[in-house]
Amino acid sequence: MEIIILPTPEEASAVAARLVARQICEKPSSVLGLATGGTPCGLYRELARMHSEEALDFARVTTFNLDEYIGLDPAHQASFHYFMAENFFRHINVPPTLIHIPNGMTADVPAHCEAYEQAIKAAGGIDLQILGLGSDGHLGFNEPGSSLASRTRIKTLTERTRRDNTRFFAERDTVPHHVITMGLGTIMESRMCLLLAFGRGKAEAVAASVEGPVTASVPGSLLQFHPRTKVIIDVEAANALTRADYYRWVYQNKPAWQTNL
Repeated sequence: MEIIILPTPEEASAVAARLVARQICEKPSSVLGLATGGTPCGLYRELARMHSEEALDFARVTTFNLDEYIGLDPAHQASFHYFMAENFFRHINVPPTLIHIPNGMTADVPAHCEAYEQAIKAAGGIDLQILGLGSDGHLGFNEPGSSLASRTRIKTLTERTRRDNTRFFAERDTVPHHVITMGLGTIMESRMCLLLAFGRGKAEAVAASVEGPVTASVPGSLLQFHPRTKVIIDVEAANALTRADYYRWVYQNKPAWQTNL
């Protein structure tokens, strides 16, 4: 696990975008796992700029989103279908046939979840998984207590998560109670994980995930077992880390062949 601490969310998002762009340039048919929420928006804006100004090509890229609310139509402005279209997909040239997002309107949730898992396998697995981190340490919508070996499935949201997501809805009472989410076992099979977290409100979750024990109570801590994870955070999100100075020293003193970001 590499911890990269940068002064601002904008600088952190730019570094993350260069990592994603390098993945696509090295493998044009890359399979990307995508997250939603406020955290990855800067990353998506920078990737869209790279597409527009630097000809970053998404024509052969396949995408799989982490999750979707159950009961929300894709056209609903709080759905992740809508979020991804507005914040990313309509700004790049990824083919619609290669975009995969869980269907919150499915009539058979278990069958749909199994089909989603099979689609990931059929695509060759996820090359790079973009992740955010909940204020309680959740990944995707794998709430604290989730099985560390879990697969794509239905989850019931905690009241804390529903409260954190109220900003995307007209009223708190309209925030769904259930979602479809990739499981922690699914996420861990990605060849590379890229975790972003910004702001003082994420500091404790970052510290628990990076420096605390691996526990189902902090799903993000499972990434300590992943062979290739980069955690990119701003100074505010690094506030509770006990070894922040060491992480900065490592990043600033990389071998020359590792400093091409």
